[in-house]
Amino acid sequence: MKIAVIGQSVFGLEVFKELRKEGHQIVGVFTIPDKDGKADPLGEKAEKDGVPVFKFPRWRLKGGAIPEVVEAYKATGAELNVLPFCSQFIPMEVIDHPARGSIIYHPSLLPRHRGASAINWTLIHGDRKCGFTVFWADDGLDTGPILLQRECDVEPDDTVNTLYNRFLFPEGVKGTIDWNQPSQALHNWIRGNDKVPGAWAEIDGQKITFYGSTLVDNIATAGGQSLEIPGASRPGLVTKAGLVLFGNDGKTLLVKNLQFEDGKMIAAAQYFSRGTGTSVELTENEKAFADQMRVSKERGMKCRVLSVVVFTIDDSTDFFKSGAASMDVVRLVEEVKLRASGCQLQNEDVYMNPTFQDFVPDEELVVDYVRIVRLKPDTQLFVNGEFVDAEGGKTYKTINPTDGMPICDVSLAQVRDVDIAVAAAKDAFEEGEWGKMNPRDRGRLIYKLADLMEEHQEELATIESMDSGAVYTLALKTHVGMSIQTFRYFAGWCDKIQGSTIPINQARPNRNLTFTRKEPIGVCAIVIPWNYPLMMLAWKTAACLAAGNTVVLKPAQVTPLTAVKFAELSARAGFPKGVINILPGSGALVGQRLADHPDVRKLGFTGSTPVGKHIMKSCAVSNVKKVSLELGGKSSARSIFSDCDMEKAVGECAVFFNKGENCIAAGRLFVEENIHDHYVQRVVDEVKKMKIGDPLDRSTDHGPQNHKAHLDKLVEFCQTGVQEGATLVCGGKQVARPGFFFEPTIFTDVQDHMFIAKEESFGPIMILSKFKSGDVEEVLRRANATEYGLASGVFTRDIGKALLVSEKLNAGTVFVNTYNKTDVAAPFGGFKQSGFGKDLGKRRCLWVEFPSHRFSRPG
Repeated sequence: MKIAVIGQSVFGLEVFKELRKEGHQIVGVFTIPDKDGKADPLGEKAEKDGVPVFKFPRWRLKGGAIPEVVEAYKATGAELNVLPFCSQFIPMEVIDHPARGSIIYHPSLLPRHRGASAINWTLIHGDRKCGFTVFWADDGLDTGPILLQRECDVEPDDTVNTLYNRFLFPEGVKGTIDWNQPSQALHNWIRGNDKVPGAWAEIDGQKITFYGSTLVDNIATAGGQSLEIPGASRPGLVTKAGLVLFGNDGKTLLVKNLQFEDGKMIAAAQYFSRGTGTSVELTENEKAFADQMRVSKERGMKCRVLSVVVFTIDDSTDFFKSGAASMDVVRLVEEVKLRASGCQLQNEDVYMNPTFQDFVPDEELVVDYVRIVRLKPDTQLFVNGEFVDAEGGKTYKTINPTDGMPICDVSLAQVRDVDIAVAAAKDAFEEGEWGKMNPRDRGRLIYKLADLMEEHQEELATIESMDSGAVYTLALKTHVGMSIQTFRYFAGWCDKIQGSTIPINQARPNRNLTFTRKEPIGVCAIVIPWNYPLMMLAWKTAACLAAGNTVVLKPAQVTPLTAVKFAELSARAGFPKGVINILPGSGALVGQRLADHPDVRKLGFTGSTPVGKHIMKSCAVSNVKKVSLELGGKSSARSIFSDCDMEKAVGECAVFFNKGENCIAAGRLFVEENIHDHYVQRVVDEVKKMKIGDPLDRSTDHGPQNHKAHLDKLVEFCQTGVQEGATLVCGGKQVARPGFFFEPTIFTDVQDHMFIAKEESFGPIMILSKFKSGDVEEVLRRANATEYGLASGVFTRDIGKALLVSEKLNAGTVFVNTYNKTDVAAPFGGFKQSGFGKDLGKRRCLWVEFPSHRFSRPG
């Protein structure tokens, strides 16, 4: 049959797929326009399958069908319309046109409940059954003959959200209410309709929706103003506490908030005083500053311009009518809190004041309209408390992975620069004030450094995003946020590092005291990777400083900028000269010299296993310096059992976190065969929702890979997988745009002997293999059949199985029903060729989280 699908969402997508699976010909998909550059899942799938897709913003105009829209629909020749989930109003010219009419999916057991409030009615009336109906549409759209009904039990703890998720009910008409009812019935109606669709009444000629109902006794109504509500047993009262409503039983309920037809929400207590607020008057200097910011294009001395888009609004611009949604409210509130630490803004303040003029309080307000982050990072070496050029003035260009263009020139350290830095660090440790400083003062300095990092967190996140390709929101929260937490955590350890007393046999008549001391080791060299430039710096540097050591650090050559900015902040914090030294440069030159240097007493390295082996050998040959290695390799796999929480198992797709450039990325997954196909489809659906784009765009989910050589490696990795016979489900190639963007990729049918099963991609590539149902021993054997063991995971509801698998997996960290969770207090490090030594925390501790569990192995 020739079918036109009219609708949207993942539910619409599933209906579309089922119809095609049954052999029907889909002649057209009519869905909503793209939002923020992202296509609706239904439209995206149809376009991929070559089905004509139409994205009309509306079907009707001024009460009538739009002729060209109707003609475009009729041209498809549909014999039947299917409306699985449609938020648009479809004219009867379209509903009645097909020879076989139109059928609609509705989330209720018609005729018991109707409209968008159908599931809400289920809870309001205490129904024991909930279900959906498929019916023929007539001129009422939900009153036609019923074709099919299915039902399920309503659980005692079900909510609108759980029933929504279970049945995906479409949006529909708003509910109205008979106000001449007992207070309990009114309360049930309002709370059952809270948010969607909303319980409303027509008051003073306009629709008013009620939110936030509570039953109350003996509430003070003195001084309240009367508000007529048509059909109610008596008028309501607007009081200081809110709107008091009366049931026909004489009992009362209190409504907290009211919303008008234009979307404006107010506190119910302000119903009669709305519109009396005052506006903000800017000073001439503030006006000039705002105008200047709108047109300003600042350039750093050496850096490429960072484009800043300034949106101009007037006092009457409505936040929600401009396209904002609930997630934008969350982002706005967090942004305001970030920029104004003393502000106590809540989400509801935005809902209740959607325009700027409403948002402004009555009292005097100082307005900071625009905050520009000027990026003028120092780009020299930082040695002995000063920024200096490299020997011979040598430099190199650091590249922005978003467009492949240079950001700026950075000094390129040479062997002599390493020797000077190590000498400065040694002198600071042995002769300088740092070596004489008491631990508590040392802690105060580290705390001050953390405070400065927090003060400059937006600048650090912007630099990190530009230099490494990390999505800005992730850079702010994780790259920078956890770095700040790390320094604060270790600052607290400074005066708590202590040895112990040891009881010994006494040789009479002597009495002896024996004790141990924990002392700093001296100059520590640190070589960090490019995936988390600032966070890896923090993980290793904070502990070294807390113990009283001095540091010479080499950032990754491709991501030096946040390390250099960190050096500036350490100088501002007052760290003595020589304590912190930063040397951008190549691993073969700078890294090798640090490993060979006789005055370096310990070296910490994060990177690849082959380089780690070479460093370990050099450290042994030079002066037997201590080494801690956090190395990569294909970590033990994540095992997903059929009794898992599927939402968690799908939601924790950690391989795509930070573009897959993550040392514990869950690149290899073993999935129990009886859920394998379903799991793969769920993950594919999630991947398709990811927005690939500029990492500085806060709506971006997936930024560019770190550098060109790595991008090329990922392309080659996928080509090898295809050649070996693995099934490429999605992705596998570079995105057709400037920069180093790579599509999130999924492989299935991967055999254990394949290259892609054994080797680490260090990118957004998920490798899936099946294991036999119920065969725990098999999955353990296959997961441990690797020389690497940084992290692993298991998803199951069986706590016994979780404990068994986590005990048997050979990995430094085992996650249970979660993944990729780290904390500054929990130690982190690997087994086997994934290295030795721990970052973070106090060594040899067990960290468990309930109800999701994460076990960090002692080492």
